Amino acid sequence: MRTEQAMDSNSRHLFTSRRELLKQTATGFGWLALVDLLARTTGSSAIGTASASNGEGSNGLALKPPHFHPRAQRVIFLFTHGGVSHMDSFDYKPLLQRDHGKPLPFALPRVVSATTGNLLASPWKFSRHGQSGAWVSEIFPYISRCVDDLCIIRSMYCSNSRHGGACLELHTGEDTYVRPSMGSWLSYGLGTENQNLPGYITICPVQTHGGAHNWGAAFLPAIHQGTPLGDARTPAEKAKIPFSTNADTPARLQRLELDLLRQMSQDGPQQNDLDSVLESRIEAFELAFRLQSEAPGVQDISGESAETRALYGLDDDTTKDFGHQCLMARRFSERGVRFVQVYDGYWDQHSRLKRDMAQNAAEIDKPIHGLLRDLKQRGLLDDTLVLCASEFGRTPVAQGTDGRDHNPHGFTIWLAGGGIKPGIQYGATDDYGYYAVENKIHFHDLHATILHLMGLEHTRLTYRHGGRDFRLTDVHGKVVHDIIA
Repeated sequence: MRTEQAMDSNSRHLFTSRRELLKQTATGFGWLALVDLLARTTGSSAIGTASASNGEGSNGLALKPPHFHPRAQRVIFLFTHGGVSHMDSFDYKPLLQRDHGKPLPFALPRVVSATTGNLLASPWKFSRHGQSGAWVSEIFPYISRCVDDLCIIRSMYCSNSRHGGACLELHTGEDTYVRPSMGSWLSYGLGTENQNLPGYITICPVQTHGGAHNWGAAFLPAIHQGTPLGDARTPAEKAKIPFSTNADTPARLQRLELDLLRQMSQDGPQQNDLDSVLESRIEAFELAFRLQSEAPGVQDISGESAETRALYGLDDDTTKDFGHQCLMARRFSERGVRFVQVYDGYWDQHSRLKRDMAQNAAEIDKPIHGLLRDLKQRGLLDDTLVLCASEFGRTPVAQGTDGRDHNPHGFTIWLAGGGIKPGIQYGATDDYGYYAVENKIHFHDLHATILHLMGLEHTRLTYRHGGRDFRLTDVHGKVVHDIIA
């Protein structure tokens, strides 16, 4: 009988929960506090690293060491939603101009519509710019001044021809299932330099074509998901971090409420699978409390000079909304936010290409030039990776008389700063712009390269979920060393 009681006692100790352990070892709180302080001051975490593969570790945003010396410290992602036509922007095709109205001289893949026609020449002129001699359409007069800072990749391709699947593929590496977003992986792997702000911010995100899954954390700790500032319907100047101000409740009372919430969580029963979600929610409340001291100042641009505001196009109704997003991206980035995403759309010109694409380009051209110039002047471009990408490109053949269909087989993106070779044009599509044919780069390769520039080996940044190790690049991806300086 005594032996059975001893076995029962041993079994209970064997399966002691974290909360029970902390209750029974109250003197250990000092050591826990010391670990947290060391993590904050040394830039490393004793309870979770970027190479963790078992899903354990801190749910917080404390800095974590990279796998190797990074070239970039942060990312600004300019997402041009809808699919920018590469033949009308950065991928000049003389044969497309020459053969306007003729049939495509090779087999036509069906993309979305079954009613595509003959070749459609670009309605805009192209010319070379900068010392690199990059071809740029006349609809980007400001960005054309920056081509010597850009790495223009003309050989991208992806696996999905629909907006929803392709958007998920660009953001998460997976076009069918819900997976953590690129920004969430970076937040999980590296943490953030500023404990008073989110590690991942998404400004005016769209609610369609994947919606919140494009910036969600999926099975990663919830603290790593993107923090949305408004949505696509929100004027950028009114897009703020939720609950970043609280005039109704004094700070001292908020602190007491949070302390009580954490105590109730620790005193309650073990929650098993819900435990991580509960702790992440409490950490989100803690972060919201801390950011009230810093976020209002970051979001207040009244101190920016008239020259800076004009640089981003805030003095023009056409450019002020996207310009405000770009200015906020710079302000958040320089304060240690790891990943900032801004949105522009909708670039889905199945018709009215000449009118609507010209309008889209006018909205972003000056603000992007202003962002790159501002980052460079402040010495931030060297370690800030700027990515400008759509979910896919467009077809060289026409829909109707003035439109282009979706094209995942070949399209263009560009990168700048953050260890990227400046002033190069990499890869190529065929003579008409349908297929990537030279130095092809898939989204998996792009993700592997971005992680590499951030000091992370993409095959080592893993998280165990559902009995297997997941990563941003799944079982794919190669670092494109040719575009790294």
